[in-house]
Amino acid sequence: MMKGSVKCSCEQCQLKTLFFSHVTVNELTDICEIKEEKTYSKGELIIKEGDRIDEFLYMKEGLVKLSKNSPHEKEQILSFSKPFDFVSLLSIFSADYYRYSVTAVEDSVVCLLDLNVVKNHAQQNAMFTMDLMTRISEATDKIIIENLEIRRKNLKGRVAHVLLYFSNYIYERDEFELPVSRREIAEYIGMTTENVIRSLSEFRKDKIIKIFGKDILIADKKRLKNISEFG
Repeated sequence: MMKGSVKCSCEQCQLKTLFFSHVTVNELTDICEIKEEKTYSKGELIIKEGDRIDEFLYMKEGLVKLSKNSPHEKEQILSFSKPFDFVSLLSIFSADYYRYSVTAVEDSVVCLLDLNVVKNHAQQNAMFTMDLMTRISEATDKIIIENLEIRRKNLKGRVAHVLLYFSNYIYERDEFELPVSRREIAEYIGMTTENVIRSLSEFRKDKIIKIFGKDILIADKKRLKNISEFG
């Protein structure tokens, strides 16, 4: 369940220089007065596909997944977002309703702003608008490039790619708790859950990784990189 919301102090906010570098002190004060933090538990829905877009959200702590339902109601995971990623950028200027869902994969903290306030500042401040456009382009490019990279690989290459993605990009270490299920990995890479389980078992048998419950240790990163690249 959502644990509640609190006012956020911009003076102590790690995202201040990242997002508000091109607004005046008065503009920053106006924004901070209406900015809130909300904490979500693992598995909790933050944004529901089809909901009206009323707020501007960005990640402060945790990990979330962006997903979309197909016509057959099967979830397709589009991307994972970690702190400092802007999780509601993809639709805010192009649609009135969200075209994807956002779910907490780990306990997460999200900052929220009234969307009308953000749009008003964007209309009045060209550099602020450029910052937003840059963030939107980065978020879009990340999803497109990541999905194209996955789709060009074979089964084992895709599973290896996901393990390296969590190791290099999300956690920046070779031992970590896998934050998603085998089913979610399958939804992300476009394969069956059974194929993902089989590939992980083969990696373990070949001593490329070690598995301790939900914990993963990449024991031979060079071989895993080769599998990711060449299958």
